Amino acid sequence: MIIIGHPDIPFDPLHYVERIEEIAKTPPNSTLWLGPFSGAKAIAKHCFENRIAYTVMAESVRDALLANALHARFILADKTLAPKLQKIAETYLFDAKIIVPVSEESEMEAIAQMGIDGVIFQNAIIFSE
Repeated sequence: MIIIGHPDIPFDPLHYVERIEEIAKTPPNSTLWLGPFSGAKAIAKHCFENRIAYTVMAESVRDALLANALHARFILADKTLAPKLQKIAETYLFDAKIIVPVSEESEMEAIAQMGIDGVIFQNAIIFSE
């Protein structure tokens, strides 16, 4: 299981960007956080074309399919959508990993029992530098 942002496990934070121009202000080789895929398609396409690692939130199966096709590194989904996406990801051998946002360590066990690829804690995302 992938665990991003847990205080006891070293991790590389995700760097939030809202516009393509902001990518230049992020550390080299960092993974970007673009927010919901539906509002970040142009940035996701730019990342795909320039081989920049990024993460998005999928709000539907369609979002996840498109994000994976554009080589997202991680696809975040809520606890209700994640099991459906995980099954699709396994069927179609997604390169992207399905990740569920959590706020408490106690949530990790339930997510693991659902067979989801991983979890991410809020502190793993840097919203401004």
